[in-house]
Amino acid sequence: MASTAPAGTQAVDRAAALVDLVVRADEPLSFTELSDETGLARSTTSRLLAALERTELIERDAAGGYVAGPLFALHAALHDPWPQIARLARPVLETVGEQTGETVHLGVRRGEDVVHIAQVESTFLLSARDWNQVDVPPHCSSLGKVLYAFDVLPVPSGRLERRTPRTITTREALTTELATIRRQRYATTVDELETGLTGIAAPVEGRDGVFAALGISGPTARLQDRADRIGRLLIEQADALSALLRRRTLHGTDGTKKEGAA
Repeated sequence: MASTAPAGTQAVDRAAALVDLVVRADEPLSFTELSDETGLARSTTSRLLAALERTELIERDAAGGYVAGPLFALHAALHDPWPQIARLARPVLETVGEQTGETVHLGVRRGEDVVHIAQVESTFLLSARDWNQVDVPPHCSSLGKVLYAFDVLPVPSGRLERRTPRTITTREALTTELATIRRQRYATTVDELETGLTGIAAPVEGRDGVFAALGISGPTARLQDRADRIGRLLIEQADALSALLRRRTLHGTDGTKKEGAA
């Protein structure tokens, strides 16, 4: 790189060049590629990349390659939130998956329905299906019950669809269960959508309150004695995700308050 800028802005120009390369690249770039492409000394490249990581302008993927950082995801989230929120939530979903072995989901409201915006697959051969393109009545879903309980979805009136003998079919029964969910901060469905299938979920909060649910699903036989323990794990991880989203939505790296979307 030619050094034509005043000395006081040279470091900024060099850092901006690195960010530009990373953001425009079709795939993660290695340290060597960035150093060679910019013509910077390896020591300078290392120092600037470390600063850019600290300020969340870039980050490294699992293989060590450099990609655009969380601040870019957060900016995009102001306009099209779900893909970027799913990206930010991915490490939390993976943690839950590692600790439970079950299929993990992140669900949000779309109209009167719940849609899955992220999923991590189970490590078991016998596991829940891919729910990303499946329509599930919210009253049969642990994710849906969480969104009902915390006023993200309006509680339905009238008779509810019966999927199995254990499905809740009245508003009164559902309302009673929602009070318990608000108190214990996690929801369960046991054989209510499909016989032999259990779901457990906890609320995720953004700036304006609960907006999503983090949950797992799997065979009832494997989950029936673990529901409370997994419920507590989901509360812990959902709280961690909530804190992450609020922090990155509301504050810049200098600690000043910002506007946000989540």
